[in-house]
Amino acid sequence: MSEPSDALKRPPALCLMGPTAAGKTALAIALVEQGIGEIISVDSSLIYRGMDIGTAKPSADELARAPHRLIDIIEPTEAYSAAEFRRDALAAMADISSNGKVPILVGGTMLYFKVLRDGLARLPEADAELRAELLRDAERDGWPALHARLQAVDPAAAARLNPHDSQRLQRALEVWMLTGKTLTQWHAEQPEPMPLPYDMHWLALSPPDRTVLHERIAQRFDAMLAQGFLAEVACLRARGDLAPTMPSMRSVGYRQAWEHLDGHYDRVELRNRGIFATRQLAKRQLTWLRSFTEAIWLDPLAADTQTRVEDLLSRSA
Repeated sequence: MSEPSDALKRPPALCLMGPTAAGKTALAIALVEQGIGEIISVDSSLIYRGMDIGTAKPSADELARAPHRLIDIIEPTEAYSAAEFRRDALAAMADISSNGKVPILVGGTMLYFKVLRDGLARLPEADAELRAELLRDAERDGWPALHARLQAVDPAAAARLNPHDSQRLQRALEVWMLTGKTLTQWHAEQPEPMPLPYDMHWLALSPPDRTVLHERIAQRFDAMLAQGFLAEVACLRARGDLAPTMPSMRSVGYRQAWEHLDGHYDRVELRNRGIFATRQLAKRQLTWLRSFTEAIWLDPLAADTQTRVEDLLSRSA
């Protein structure tokens, strides 16, 4: 949070961070309907067009009530970096703020929030030969084996990464092998970033009882299956230009659905694996959240949460 003297000079911005299925979007939409602000999505899966059910993308009715920026911006064949997110988010924040509204950044891609807050680390350039070596290792041993390798040298980075997140695992190992320093060390040694030109309110939203979150995750995955998630993935596969190795298709749920449609396991096992993978994602998101020491923790399901957020913003107005 900014110092009071700074806050008077800076327009407010609100970050609603939290694990998947915690209730962030419902709170954000309620704030928009009170005329408080406009939503910017902070979700690395909602960026893809045609991936709607499995990403829990807001419905057409919800988007009509509260338009979201930075969703449906690229095809699932395309790449989108954290640097591109930061550029696009800052532009959207400036536009919203210039219209007298509060930018409401909502989502669970904690890397995006970190890059927004801290800027981009100056890391060594990619090394094609080393990347090819790591890819060969992954093809032979599997990405979880490379995740274990990262765990041995950089446990902090490994705790934040999915064992199947090939792109980020490859980069983390590449940096360490090139320089002898871990990603965690590189980030710690970066110069202090320039502060954002906003009075930033960082809110960590998660039910205090982990079993409640786990139940919501299971209910959401069951709802996705009932809404036609497998048909959605079948349509994506039928395009002919997607592969299970692409970042879009490695999103939680989509990877398991692809493997199910390939015949690797039945629908019951798909459900079990999908729910387990989503709970593991939530665990990693909570690990990231704890690194935001400035964040205020709130229960998004509590009756008074919206009022508390509105009061917080009114005090910074």
